[in-house]
Amino acid sequence: GCNPLAETGRSKLQNQRAVLNQQILRAVRMRAGAENLLRATNNNKVREQVLLELSFVNSDLQILKEELEGLNISVEVYQNTKETFSIPLVPLGLKETKEVDFTLLLKDFILEHYSEDSSEYEDEIADLMDLRQACRTPSRDEAGIEMLISYFLQLGYVENRFFPPTRHMGVLFTWYDSFTGVPVCQQNLLLEKASILFNIGALYTQIGTRCNRQTQAGLENAVDAFQRAAGVLSYLKETFTHTPSYDMSPAMLNVLVKMMLAQAQECVFEQIGLPGIRNEFFTLVKMTQEVAKVGEVYMLVNTAMNQEPVKENIPYSWSKLAQIKSDHYKALAHYFLSTILCDHELQSGDDEDEQQKALSQLYDYMPEELMVLTVLKDKVQRKQLGKAHLRKAIVYHEEALRVCGLCKKLRNIDVLQEVLTAAHKRSLLKYAQQETEDDFLSLIQAPDILPKTEHKIETISPQFSKVKVKDFFHRLGPLTVFSAKQRWTAPRTIRIHHKAGALGFSLKGGSPVQIYCLDPACSAASMGLKEGDYIVAVGGVDCKWLGVNEVLEKFNSVGEQAIEMEVISCQDTAVSMHSKSATYSVGMQKTYSLICLAMDEDKTDQTKKAPLKLPFLSWGTKNRQKAASTLCLPSAVAGSSRTKKKLSPFTLLNTESSLY
Repeated sequence: GCNPLAETGRSKLQNQRAVLNQQILRAVRMRAGAENLLRATNNNKVREQVLLELSFVNSDLQILKEELEGLNISVEVYQNTKETFSIPLVPLGLKETKEVDFTLLLKDFILEHYSEDSSEYEDEIADLMDLRQACRTPSRDEAGIEMLISYFLQLGYVENRFFPPTRHMGVLFTWYDSFTGVPVCQQNLLLEKASILFNIGALYTQIGTRCNRQTQAGLENAVDAFQRAAGVLSYLKETFTHTPSYDMSPAMLNVLVKMMLAQAQECVFEQIGLPGIRNEFFTLVKMTQEVAKVGEVYMLVNTAMNQEPVKENIPYSWSKLAQIKSDHYKALAHYFLSTILCDHELQSGDDEDEQQKALSQLYDYMPEELMVLTVLKDKVQRKQLGKAHLRKAIVYHEEALRVCGLCKKLRNIDVLQEVLTAAHKRSLLKYAQQETEDDFLSLIQAPDILPKTEHKIETISPQFSKVKVKDFFHRLGPLTVFSAKQRWTAPRTIRIHHKAGALGFSLKGGSPVQIYCLDPACSAASMGLKEGDYIVAVGGVDCKWLGVNEVLEKFNSVGEQAIEMEVISCQDTAVSMHSKSATYSVGMQKTYSLICLAMDEDKTDQTKKAPLKLPFLSWGTKNRQKAASTLCLPSAVAGSSRTKKKLSPFTLLNTESSLY
């Protein structure tokens, strides 16, 4: 990974994010304690003091939330360092996490479950922890992506070897929400895997925004990066459907996927127009359709961002930026179409049918008493329709500038203001150049433009198989046999003397080799060898990865001496489920959900049933009466001590809830 102390703009933002996460955690703990005190006391004076304290805490949380939103809209830090005249693209910030010490957990499990000397695996455990630490500061390139994927694949091995499905191992994984800063802590490796996947997608977005959008190669790389980001986030949404963190909820991921595909479509338009846009009829028709497509996809993104429950958690400036881009690119579409109508009259040598067909594809309908062929031939109607499109372009430009001026975060992005202002002035100049005598007759409304693209943007699914990873704990044996799902006896030493090649049993299988057709009367059986035992060592040499022929060679190499081998037997894997009290979601697997808060719940709360659906995190005002919920940030408690307690992820301390 990168040097965490490096003074780069990106590292400074991540460090600020980590500090804000800790401040939000402290504020949430204070509010949780105040709410508990409010419910427990009947003293009016104490209640007044607690309500006053809660108002301060909620105000503090609101300020912290705005600071975190400011980090999420600090897009200029992630853009290419070269000067560019393009609207900035939006990257995702990496999720922050706490350090995890696997040493004691894995060493105990190796000794208990695999009956091996755990001290021999200290290097492997250290490699795993070093890889996790490096993944907290990945480099913003393909090497960083490969490192994150390597750790994700390594977690698959770790899960199979050390995390049995019937119990939890006691290690807590803590990850902070990328949008709200709220921590989620669980004894479930799936939270770790889901968070790493999110960071892979986030890193792809940062790579895409870093590409040089003044070159064809840079724009191609940007399109590819955003498509891959959308693919990873889509895979996360489909694979981990009940994540407790709101930045990884299905609704939020759906919006993020749409946003990444929209940014890829925007880069495709820039790629088409990079060599320059010729003032030619059919070229302008193509550009009109392409830029109208960009405006349409950003309109869909803006609509999705303003739907519940995403609206309460998505950064306000992101929603406004999507609206600005939708208006801006719609304005460009009307500007291009007005240029077609105003600057290109039908000449005698032009292909009339082709121009009529091309222009017809831009409209779903025509204004009253207008036909495409008539517009092409009639100079007056052509000018009138062209000016109508110019007026609509100016309206869209002015709306984009107005929305940008209302948002404080976007108002401070200079290049955004410059691009919007330049496009607006260009449309005004074009309109001023048109003849004004027929203004009273130009009352027709410009119809909407049909979007179309020749470059379909789709998600690119993650290709984990391209990253080759070796299991750190390869020496434990083949994963199909030596996993956390299966339990084994401790290795037993069997000493046998074979005569004339007669062992009294046969060998079968791949690696490890299994005892087959054991003669009950042979010496090996009398020494404790059983049918179905696995041979793990011969003569003190590990043979978990050896096949039948290799094991037989070791038997023959002994000669007339006694064969000393170690074998293990499979035990019954039907172990009772964890006895801890649990909460359930309908149809979901029972798992732990521990939120990192320093608060204790009453023992009676552990047996209460959870609601069927956990509420989404809200920074708004609609949940201000939910005094018992520590999930709504910030909210003022105005209820009484009799307020019915509502279960939320923050109140699930030492209980279980659905995760996946």
